Amino acid sequence: MVGRELYGGAEGVSMSTATGSFVLRSPSFTDGAEIPIRHTCEGQDLSPPLEWAGVPAGTRSLALVVDDPDAPDPKAPRMTWVHWLLYDLPADAAGLPEAAGRAALPPGTRQGVNDWKRTGWGGPCPPIGRHRYFFKLYALDAPLGDLGSPAKPALEAAMKGHVLAEARLMGTYEKQRM
Repeated sequence: MVGRELYGGAEGVSMSTATGSFVLRSPSFTDGAEIPIRHTCEGQDLSPPLEWAGVPAGTRSLALVVDDPDAPDPKAPRMTWVHWLLYDLPADAAGLPEAAGRAALPPGTRQGVNDWKRTGWGGPCPPIGRHRYFFKLYALDAPLGDLGSPAKPALEAAMKGHVLAEARLMGTYEKQRM
């Protein structure tokens, strides 16, 4: 329930803003569809391209959290596995290219640590079953500054009280080979 805690609104795919709707999408897959294998541990493990629109007025920075609430088994989830953390993305950024490594990130973007204990994208690699992967983009009323390489709890704590809106995209994946 990160959304409720951070900005007091209901969770959902997008949040209305004064100028329309804050939306997040990918040219690689549609909301609720399967994430292509090239973005997973069975493929090239490239981050998917992302695009967003409708960033609300007053946004000073953006943060991206990608996580899987179905770990390790969707029939008996015990944890949320974090795949990617980015923050202090410029408010005027409109997306990220495929394979957005450190050199391809917009200037000023900072990275947090995923649950593999490293920065950068770690693609879907579920041990069993079909998992859901939530891409959550937050519009913030302030840049967060250097937090070091925060894990998700530290990033969420820094964002608390600064979230203007949230846009979501969800993809699924189940391993093809076992």
